[in-house]
Amino acid sequence: MQENIVLKSTITCPHCGFQKEETMPVDACQYFYTCTSCNIRLKPKLGDCCVYCSYGTVKCPPIQMNKSCCS
Repeated sequence: MQENIVLKSTITCPHCGFQKEETMPVDACQYFYTCTSCNIRLKPKLGDCCVYCSYGTVKCPPIQMNKSCCS
């Protein structure tokens, strides 16, 4: 069932536009992320479970597997 799960996502900071590729945790949400360029602490947009679902190029692994992300 875990075939074709993408573990890399590029996060784009909505404050400064800086982009960085990160490896996502396989079995958990990442609720906070600190931009390495401007040091702003990001949190998910309303309705999203994690920073990858809000600011990443790829949704988090639990969402990719059609599972609840933050259970």
